Amino acid sequence: MAETVTMPKLGFDMAEGTLVRWVKAEGDAVNKGEVLAEIETDKATVEVESSHSGIVARQMVEKGAIVPVGMPIAIITQPGEKLEGEPAPAKEPEAGDKNRAPSLGGGESAAAETPGQAVQAPAANKTEAEVASAAQKPVEEIAPAGEEGEVNVSGRIKASPLARRIAADRGIDLARVKGTGPGGRIMRVDVESAAPAPAAAPVMTAPVAAPVAASQAAAQPAAKPAVTAPPVPVWSGAVSAPQDEPIKINRLRAAIGRRMAESKQQLPHFYVTHTYKMEKVMELRSQLNSYLPDHQKLTVNDFVVKAAAMSLRDFRNLNAAIKGDEIIRYGHINMGVAVAVEAGLLTIVCKDADQKPLRLISAEVREMALRARSGKVRTEDIEGSTFSISNLGMFDVEEFVAIINPPEAAILAVGSAKQVPVVEDGQIKIGQRMKATISADHRISDGAEAARFMQALAAYLEEPMRLML
Repeated sequence: MAETVTMPKLGFDMAEGTLVRWVKAEGDAVNKGEVLAEIETDKATVEVESSHSGIVARQMVEKGAIVPVGMPIAIITQPGEKLEGEPAPAKEPEAGDKNRAPSLGGGESAAAETPGQAVQAPAANKTEAEVASAAQKPVEEIAPAGEEGEVNVSGRIKASPLARRIAADRGIDLARVKGTGPGGRIMRVDVESAAPAPAAAPVMTAPVAAPVAASQAAAQPAAKPAVTAPPVPVWSGAVSAPQDEPIKINRLRAAIGRRMAESKQQLPHFYVTHTYKMEKVMELRSQLNSYLPDHQKLTVNDFVVKAAAMSLRDFRNLNAAIKGDEIIRYGHINMGVAVAVEAGLLTIVCKDADQKPLRLISAEVREMALRARSGKVRTEDIEGSTFSISNLGMFDVEEFVAIINPPEAAILAVGSAKQVPVVEDGQIKIGQRMKATISADHRISDGAEAARFMQALAAYLEEPMRLML
């Protein structure tokens, strides 16, 4: 029986994806769970696994096509099975949406437009009379507009307006400047490279009184020469400064910007910060890592993920989301961990983190982070988070606040665990401290609840053996 593979929905706000590569070609055998194609979403490039075993009988979209969620992308049949009939027609793209993928059976209209490129209308042809009229116009009238296109025809010197302004500011006589533009026209570069004209003699503002002033000056004793300050050096700018570089915003950065702007505008954030004693976590981590190989060593973030997950058991409003007029308190505690990738930030998901041991949390997060940074994340890597953690401690950041990742109710921003002077029992000593700030949605929770959550988190981090039970 023929089975249809559709564009999957990866994330609550995904509407479409770009099919960047077919891994299996038409006629290839494929097993359930094998990678069928790669699609690019707003978040990352994701490998789409086949939901069925069989033969790839038909690829229904082209490489590079933008495909709406739920649209068929391939048909898989059993070996020897003949594909009968044509696939159901895809939903027609909305007006103006020319990047939507046509089916490969679309005939000439499908082949005439390259996916991802807009079709430009041909320019209107000019009549012979218009061409002849344009040919008879003087150069001054048909010169292109702009800095180097406007010609002053009132005199013999032809120069752009900008060149005239610069010449006036610098006292440069345009008659002494040789133009390098069309028809000997003087350009900005010509003026800037020309030496300024000799300084003109000072003009007497009161010629009638000049003889009287001169006689009076002769009667006065000679004045002492004025002491002048040394000239102030003029900064000419950085010689090796790089040129301005325009960079097109990629899909991930655009998605981050859109979602974070919506979050800050629509979600009433509030923030609670707590300082944690980390001596026992650092000591336990050191002891455990002494038994582990390098590629399995635990990080401070592993302890934070586990401690936050266990704390959320008692604070379900922070492991929740708003849907319509209801608050959905999630039963599973799926911890989203923000990972820095080349194009921006990606959240990977450690599911049921409150039920997993530290070593398993560490291994899963490490593997998913590697796939995210290599652009090969799986669908399950980035779906289903119910609470997020953003940790900048590895960058020596003391504290910061994070923006809630919709539709979640809260996010925890974690700083560095570092040695600082602390006061205990009236004595100053060295301690290990870490600051963390929770950002929460005030529609779902409030300051008192968030503060109690931060205290519960402290109970686990300051007595980390509880995480091992």
